[in-house]
Amino acid sequence: MSIFEAIILGLIQGIAEFLPISSSGHLALAQKLFGLNDIPLLFDVMLHLATLAAVVLYFRKKIIRLFAIFFRWILRKPVEEKKQTEFSVLIQDIDLLTGTEILGRKTILAVIFASLVTGIIGIFTSKIIPDMPLKVTCAGFLVTASLLIFSSIWEKKHEKTIIDRQPANQDSKNTNISGLLNENGISIPQSLFIGFMQGIGTLPGISRSGSTIAGAQFTGVNRSAAGEFSFIVSIPAILGAFLLEAKDLGQVSSEIGILPLIFGCLSAFAWGFLSLSFLMRLIRRGKLEFFACYLIPLGIAGLIWL
Repeated sequence: MSIFEAIILGLIQGIAEFLPISSSGHLALAQKLFGLNDIPLLFDVMLHLATLAAVVLYFRKKIIRLFAIFFRWILRKPVEEKKQTEFSVLIQDIDLLTGTEILGRKTILAVIFASLVTGIIGIFTSKIIPDMPLKVTCAGFLVTASLLIFSSIWEKKHEKTIIDRQPANQDSKNTNISGLLNENGISIPQSLFIGFMQGIGTLPGISRSGSTIAGAQFTGVNRSAAGEFSFIVSIPAILGAFLLEAKDLGQVSSEIGILPLIFGCLSAFAWGFLSLSFLMRLIRRGKLEFFACYLIPLGIAGLIWL
């Protein structure tokens, strides 16, 4: 593999990892186009680690706060917080994942339970992914498109329900409603379903971010919180995938080369951070279903010609 090819693969990984279009699926198509058929799976995982660094950098304040909450929890520090009502949370527009000590603790539990489910599914999918034909990957693009469309329809339906139930004296322009609000944080049943959807997203062609965000919205998580939680919960998932493939690290350096690996990871990190910044703004506007306009023709074309 040349340095140029590694940079291009890193670019694809960085952009596609966060946009809901499946990075693994696009990497598989790119490797087919370049004729790179013998790349170790760990190379893809290393590119994922590079984009993971982008996640940590982007959400560093939330991650630091979650660790602080976790250690206070371990040390059994008392929690004294006032009860917040649904619409007071909307008006204050606080962080729905780490805005309070209680929400932070529930987010930590949600990450743990979601990661357990994803890990169980990932153990099984990791055994079948290398043998999957590209047509299955292209079918996965269509699955991702369907998830984006249906989650958008579901969200708009329930957003209207919230507005209809809003008190008459409440100014809807100041509430910044984006999806169904869960003032009590992400519950364990919700986290289990989100973890399941993230596990499905380990299959080529099915976007991890798209399936996880859609799963969170289906369970009633606020749109912005769904996007943030999707990327925070990706941290243990990507680290777990790396540990599963870490035994092949020497094989990657010998077959790929150190310089292509370094430049590929740097490219994935830089483009990943830009892509993540763009997507978080897009999530707040509720426009993810537009990616289906790209995925549907791509998936159909792949099923026909590959």
